[in-house]
Amino acid sequence: MLAMLMGVKNISPNELHAHLGAEGPAVFDLNAMHSWQAARVPGARSLGVDFNAGSLPQDHAAPLVFYCSNPLCSKAPRAAKRAGKLGYTDVRVMSAGITGWLAARLPVDSGT
Repeated sequence: MLAMLMGVKNISPNELHAHLGAEGPAVFDLNAMHSWQAARVPGARSLGVDFNAGSLPQDHAAPLVFYCSNPLCSKAPRAAKRAGKLGYTDVRVMSAGITGWLAARLPVDSGT
């Protein structure tokens, strides 16, 4: 998995699904806008690869999860490393991406 090779902690689609909710992590989708609109992890926010700290929660201890399209995509691991450099301490990547989420038959949000 690319995320582990880049030194970033991984979370599986099922693990992430179990943690979603009011106390769950902030989830960020790094896919293109049309992909985000088609299917995304419930509650995920669209985030560009050139994000700034203002796009993330103010609490640097808040759990963050980044994902992109599939295990070979490097956008999510790069974003997670960037968040770590910005001082965030609980950062993970769902390296399976949205394709892994869909393969696990987990619920999705869609639309704008």
